[in-house]
Amino acid sequence: MSKEPFWKLRSKHGRDKLFASPELLWESACDYFKWCDENPWVKTKSTSTSKDESHEETPTQRPYSKMGWFVYIGCSETWLTNFKKIADVDFLRVIEQIETIIAKQQWEGASVGAFNANIIARTLGLKEQTESTNTTTNINIKRKAIEFVEK
Repeated sequence: MSKEPFWKLRSKHGRDKLFASPELLWESACDYFKWCDENPWVKTKSTSTSKDESHEETPTQRPYSKMGWFVYIGCSETWLTNFKKIADVDFLRVIEQIETIIAKQQWEGASVGAFNANIIARTLGLKEQTESTNTTTNINIKRKAIEFVEK
């Protein structure tokens, strides 16, 4: 288990391309997921009594993120966006699988309370939509419908 910060563990394969094959791209994502699993965040909870103060450290799961993966592999979101425009189908399938795994881990973590649900919802672009109805508009629509039927 490496205690090295992930931004120092860069995965780069090939000379001109960041990844020479879809397999190497997939391998980089698996390495990132493994690093996240092996390097959890640590929550520190302080408790104090009248006699002493203690600190309890609890490891907590680290969420996978596209931003974290980008830093890990040494690219940017812009690189990925541009790469998707020219990539072949095999690369696109791998990218889609990676993005799905990241979103699934975030969603499931928020669902069980391991991650902050509000932050994950914003990250995944989820919104709670409330339906508001304008009663005046509904009444006018009903009146027009009645007038149409009566004609």
